[in-house]
Amino acid sequence: MRVAVETYGCTMNQADSDIMRGLISRHFDLSSPEEAEVVVLNSCGVIEFTERKILKRIQELKKEGKKVVLAGCLTIISNEAVKICDSAISPTYIDKIVEVINSVTSGKKVVIKNSKDLDKSRFFEIKRRLGNTAIAIVSIAEGCLGNCSFCATKLARGRLRSFSMDSIIEEVKMAIRSGFREIQLTSQDTGSYGLDKGRFMLPDLIESISKLDGEFRVRIGMMNPRFAFKMLDDLLNAYADRKVYKFIHIPVQSGDNKVLKDMRRNHTVEDYIEVVRKFRRSFEDVLVSTDIIVGYPTESEESFWKTYDLIRETKPDIVNITRFSPRRGTIAATLKDIPSWIKKNRSRLLTNLSRRIGFENNKKFIGRELRVLITKFGKKRTMLARSDSYRPVVLKSGRIGEFKVVKISDCKFNYLMALN
Repeated sequence: MRVAVETYGCTMNQADSDIMRGLISRHFDLSSPEEAEVVVLNSCGVIEFTERKILKRIQELKKEGKKVVLAGCLTIISNEAVKICDSAISPTYIDKIVEVINSVTSGKKVVIKNSKDLDKSRFFEIKRRLGNTAIAIVSIAEGCLGNCSFCATKLARGRLRSFSMDSIIEEVKMAIRSGFREIQLTSQDTGSYGLDKGRFMLPDLIESISKLDGEFRVRIGMMNPRFAFKMLDDLLNAYADRKVYKFIHIPVQSGDNKVLKDMRRNHTVEDYIEVVRKFRRSFEDVLVSTDIIVGYPTESEESFWKTYDLIRETKPDIVNITRFSPRRGTIAATLKDIPSWIKKNRSRLLTNLSRRIGFENNKKFIGRELRVLITKFGKKRTMLARSDSYRPVVLKSGRIGEFKVVKISDCKFNYLMALN
């Protein structure tokens, strides 16, 4: 029987899909969704638009006569998605995916919506490597400590559960031995790693991984600005190793402290500014990525312009902009929403600004030589590489997993180009 896996959303979901593919490949033939008899949709529920997209996709697949197994966050937060799929399995029960597929093919609907502790690092050996990437995604924790008023992810992923440092390091060792050259550490909030055990453990984890033998790079996933601020000196020391990409994904969400308080973000604008300032002061080149929610119900015109000014002044390289979308079961869903045209206009203004900043930041690298790691195939017969600060560099040729020095010839707002 042919089974396909489609993935939506975050890096954590991509890691979960790798585990499910590995398990599925032991019993079934992995295929494309077009050829599959069963399609596993690893879903995302961050915004309403994505949920509607996945609901439509479920209906399309069922009309084609395929069985649909729903995985990911929507299994917990969307009753409609669970109702129309053939079976559903929550994120911490992905080790049961083969059993669920067998049930579906026998005509039995299985819905597993509860949660359990599942150390996903133990599944590395059964992950299926497709041979077209140098990237290994390693989960370091599940859940978070946040209480954001707009977010339904915690409803799906639950409380923070940090995985054993020894098991994470062992997984990274296996990844390096298997030929992977970029290790992506991921969770809902990497900055909170270890806090359920009583202390910040991310710097120790980074340092332990950096000491491993082999030529590889480590990318640290998203972290809350407050946690990054609280462990900033230790974090900077850990980042100093040459094997660690000088990349920080630190979502500020708003440039107005009042809105941040309404969002229950548990950090301030000043936390974000200080983290960015110290990283840039400590390293020659840092790629700064942040997230912004425009049109939160309590975001006034003044609040928006504070956000605009914050982006203009701190000049992050990447700004992920999301228009506020109320999620059922969250505090923010009970507030009066802002008209969509206002959100659209604010999003457009921020998008234009962030693209101008991205282009100006990247333009500085034209004519310079950079050492890069080729990580995967790009579009139109190109290769995608990453500099030591994780800047994307498009090459004309090269081998996946290869380190090489290239000269930057041109740029766009979101990537560099090199003549090989």
